[in-house]
Formats: sequence, structure tokens, C-alpha cells
Amino acid sequence: MRNSFFNLIVVGTAALALSPNLAAQIETQVERLVKNGAGGPAPKHDLYGAWAGAIGANTGARPDRVPFAGKVQAEKPSFTPAGQARFKLNKPGTFSTDSNDPYLKCDPWGFPRNLLQESKGIAFSQMPDRIIILSQYARVGRVVWMDGRELPKNVGTKGGPKSRWYGYSVGHWDGDYTLVVNTNGLVDNTWLDQQGHPHSADMRVEERYTRVSYNVLETTVTVDDPKYYTKPFVLTTNTYRWIPSTSAEFGTTGEFDEQFCVPSDMDEYNRIMLGSSVGEDQVKR
Repeated sequence: MRNSFFNLIVVGTAALALSPNLAAQIETQVERLVKNGAGGPAPKHDLYGAWAGAIGANTGARPDRVPFAGKVQAEKPSFTPAGQARFKLNKPGTFSTDSNDPYLKCDPWGFPRNLLQESKGIAFSQMPDRIIILSQYARVGRVVWMDGRELPKNVGTKGGPKSRWYGYSVGHWDGDYTLVVNTNGLVDNTWLDQQGHPHSADMRVEERYTRVSYNVLETTVTVDDPKYYTKPFVLTTNTYRWIPSTSAEFGTTGEFDEQFCVPSDMDEYNRIMLGSSVGEDQVKR
């Protein structure tokens, strides 16, 4: 059975942000993992396995419902004139007929929005020269090269590599327990968050994954986009709990449930929630 966006939100109060009841259920499942405690010391250079976090990563919102979120509050970004002008073009709003959120057309979240919204599941697979980071939502996998290469230059220019929804990533270990990932080459038509904060094609993103103990992983995502923002800022933080392979907290055997934005379901969502004519227009444009 597919677990699509439409199926999740039409029941109850239907919204892009999942319903409070469903959110509470998932957070309760994560809280069960919290009861496992720290689980002993963290292994060195090892993030193997699946991790469960809050539905929405920490941005200062819903602190009462995300008690295990990261301790570092996300920052309010400061726009450059170009960034402010671009921000004004974005029209957020789940129920607004005027919203131009790309997600209402089932466009991919893109990066780093996928680490902020629907961030409740992440998994790592490590190879000698790369690490694969898999997000539960849409089953998106990213390759992080660990072989010492540099990020590509001149992305999006003639003769250079193409811009991508999830960019190009390289990583290294900072000490024994922190994986640092740097990413560039991202398409500039995605949003950073549901509020519509934009980014330019020049943006670079740094992720830091610190395994503070066997069962606990803390993350911080920092955006550096001098074209649109006056200084780098922390977009989001989150705290994840390790999922034992035999755990039924998520899925049936420690695996993540499937969850996608399905275009046909989004069409139906728009038809029901916004009216048939609006739904058709949202999907077509």
C-alpha cells in the first residue's frame, strides 16, 4: 500500500504540515526510542543504520511538541536587497489559492528543505569512498563523496555540470564522531522552507552530523548564500535516535514507511481542498 501525501493529509484536517494527531503519534514513537537512553559510547567514523527524528526539524517552532529537538535554535536570516526582492515573489500558504509553493505541484523538496520539513527519518550507508544519505520522505538518496575531491566549479554554466535538485556533496570527518558535508550546485527554484525563504544558485550548505552516543545523532544545517543573505545562518537543527534493525517503531522491522508526494493524489487534494478549477490550475502551472 502506498503511503502518499494525499492519504496522510485528507484524513482529519488535511494540511501540508501533517495533522496534530498524526504528528503526536509519530513523535510518541520517537519518544519510545528516547527511552533506550544513550546506548553507550559512539563508534568512531560510523553513522551506519536508520535514525528517527521529529517530523519537522527545530526552527524554533513547536518547541512544546519537539522536546528532543536540537539545542541550537535556528536563526532568522537577514536578507540582502536581492534576497528580499526574491522573497516577496514567494507566496506560502497550504490553503491559499494564491500560493506558488513548488510542492503544491509535487515538485521535489530539493535540498536542504528535505532536512527541515518531513525530516523524521534518515539513514546512512557507508562505503570506502562515499556515504549515501537516504531521506525517508520520497526515498531520496544523496551521494556524499569521501575521497578528498572538491566540489564542482562553474555549475550551471556552459561546459560545467548541471544544477541539481539535491546538488553535489563532499564530506570529511571532523574528529572521530562528526561528519561534515558541504553541498553546492543546487537549482534555485526550490524553497528553503515552507515559509518561502529563497536561495540563489550560489548557495552552499554545510551539514554537521555528530554522533554524541551510540543512540543519539545531532545535526546542524548552515546556509551560506551571499547573494540573498547578509551572512551565513543556521537553517535547522535536529536530534535523531538510532532505530535498531528489529525495531517496529517505524515500519514493521526497523524500515521506514513509504511516503511520497504523488501527482495524481496532489491533483485530488487540490480539487477537494481548493476547488476543482483551482486544483487543475495548480497542477498545470
